[in-house]
This record gives sequence, structure tokens and C-alpha cells, in this order.
Amino acid sequence: MLNQDDREKMDINRRYWEDVVAVHAGSRFYDVPGFIAGENRLDELERGEVGDVNGKSLLHLQCHFGLDTLSWARLGARVTGVDYSREAVETARSLTRECGLDARFIQCNLYDLPGQLDEQFDVVFTSYGVLSWLPDIRAWARIAASYVKPGGFFYIAEFHPFAYVFNDEADHLEYRYLYFNTQPTRWEMAGTYTGAEDKPEQHEDWEWAYRLGDVVTALIDAGLRLEFLHEHPFTVYEQFPFLVKTGHMRWGFPGGTQLIPLMFSLKAGNALG
Repeated sequence: MLNQDDREKMDINRRYWEDVVAVHAGSRFYDVPGFIAGENRLDELERGEVGDVNGKSLLHLQCHFGLDTLSWARLGARVTGVDYSREAVETARSLTRECGLDARFIQCNLYDLPGQLDEQFDVVFTSYGVLSWLPDIRAWARIAASYVKPGGFFYIAEFHPFAYVFNDEADHLEYRYLYFNTQPTRWEMAGTYTGAEDKPEQHEDWEWAYRLGDVVTALIDAGLRLEFLHEHPFTVYEQFPFLVKTGHMRWGFPGGTQLIPLMFSLKAGNALG
């Protein structure tokens, strides 16, 4: 499914995520103490669009260290989280025990998951910054679709690919990157998205860019039936320096203007359902 070059790039990325888990788990952005005290990490967007999960089975792909997965568990779902970082999965399991929740976590490269997990779920969920780490969007869609049981659905909330063409360091919308880039991009950087005070060491990673049409078409070709595609003028982190915080985990344009889409959300059901 993946060639050797893609696997090597994914392994470089995995090593970055191994290093950053402890930084994220200790950050104000994730607020692990607040979560342990009972807070729910899910944004109102996905909670509203996914709906009631009480008693339903839910598979969370690329779950990082599990706060969103465990938030679904707190809402009554029977959850399984998957991530390729061993450190992330170990942290997720530790939090599960500390919070007294019931959850299963699998440490696995997503593209190898069919060899480790053979069942279907009412909800297959993924969110926020997941697509850029995937070298093969069509294979990802086929795997995600294979886990949706008849009558179930796949859901993603993700940063809008059009927003990625703009300079995330400028004080205004400034075009910088190609929307139709089809090649993986190598980055060298320090820091992480959780805040300026969180400083992991300089690292290398590889990222892939997909247009919105690529994502939708891959899911349809994988056999899912599109139920909705929504575009949103807000986001869940300070993606640009000029955004203003408008609520808990919510940033938008100053003055309430709606200049470009910053996120999209999509729900697609099993066509057999």
C-alpha cells in the first residue's frame, strides 16, 4: 500500500510525535489537569454534528494521546483510539486509568491497521491536523470506510486546505504557498502549535497537501455516501497571529468578518446502510 519512501517519511514524523507528546501533555493548550477534573475536550462543532454517541461504538483514527477519544467515552461511547506513536498511546492508557474510564488504544501505523483490527463501528471519527500526515489519501479513505458499519458514518473536522496557502506568521492574509501542490514538503522547525512557551527541540517532518476535492472524492470512491460538507470561518487554535479568541477553543477574524474558510467538517454514511 505504501512504498518504502513514504514509510520512511512517516517514521521520521512518528519520531517527532514521540518527542512532542510530553510537551503537549504538559501544555496549557491541552490542560490535562482540567480534563482529569472532568472537562470535555471536544469542541461544540463536532459534538453537535456527530450527535449523541451514548451506547455507540466509536473508532478514533490518529487520536494523539487520547483526550478527544476519552471525551467521547465520557459521553457514553465505547471507544477505540489509534495512533502510531507509542508514547502517545501509553499516555492515553495512563489517562484512561487515572480518569476511571473504559477505552481501548492501539499503537499502529494507520495504513497497517487492517492487520490489527477487524471489526466495524457506529462512528469512525478523526479531527484537526490529521490529513497532512498521510501520504496516501485514497488508501486512508478506503481504510476509514472499511470500519464504518452499515447504518454508521464517518466524520471529520479538519483545517481547510485553502487556509494553508497563507503565511501563518504574517499580520494579515498573505499568500505564500501553492494550493495545488502535489508533492510532500520537508520542514525543519522548532516549537509546536500548543504555544510559544512550548519548545521541543528542532525537528524535521514531512507533510502532504490535499485539496478539499481530493478528500471528498476519495471518501466517495471508498463507498461512503456524503451527508454534508460544511465550511467554517473559525478554527480551534490561533492559526494566524491576527485571529481573535471568540470562545473556548475558538478563534475567528477580528470584528466577526468571514474572509476565508478556516475549517471544514464532513459526514458520510455507509452506502450499504
